[in-house]
Amino acid sequence: EEWARLSLAMKEIIEWNNRLIIDDTSYQTPATLRARTRRYVRKYGNPALIMVDYLQLIRSPEQENRTQEIAEISRSLKAMGKEFGCPVLALSQLNRQVEQRADKRPNNGDLRDSGALEQDADLIMFIYRDEVYNPGTMTPGVAEIIIGKQRQGPTGTVKVQFDGRYTLFSEYQEGGYDLGYHRTGGRV
Repeated sequence: EEWARLSLAMKEIIEWNNRLIIDDTSYQTPATLRARTRRYVRKYGNPALIMVDYLQLIRSPEQENRTQEIAEISRSLKAMGKEFGCPVLALSQLNRQVEQRADKRPNNGDLRDSGALEQDADLIMFIYRDEVYNPGTMTPGVAEIIIGKQRQGPTGTVKVQFDGRYTLFSEYQEGGYDLGYHRTGGRV
């Protein structure tokens, strides 16, 4: 049975490998990102997802300041999603204000460089792990997925298990948060 599961997993990896395109070109602008995506679409068809890691690495040099630049990038990514008929997942840095608060849980106002990110996004999600800020926490191995905005649905927080050894998030099990390792990943 395990060989069958392993075989199926390998088949899925190979299948994904044929559909997964990673473009790590440095100094992308909204225009170059769109042009490269169009080229990929002509060759492979419309993508199921466009992922940007991370938004602040894209440049829009024609803008006067960083806030306007991020706003232009945000609008451009939104337009790309519409043009290619797929979601755009853009990772973003947070500003440092979150570090100054007693409650370190991020919120929409913590998005770095622009309120346009909050306006343009259909969904904003944050990850919070208490053990990052409180090493003696009673809930090691638990993360919170904070839904800061969801245009077509509710906001709130969802608890999940987090296994740092594999950067793995899984369904939360009440009382199942002690995975037997410290946040550095070493065994207890």
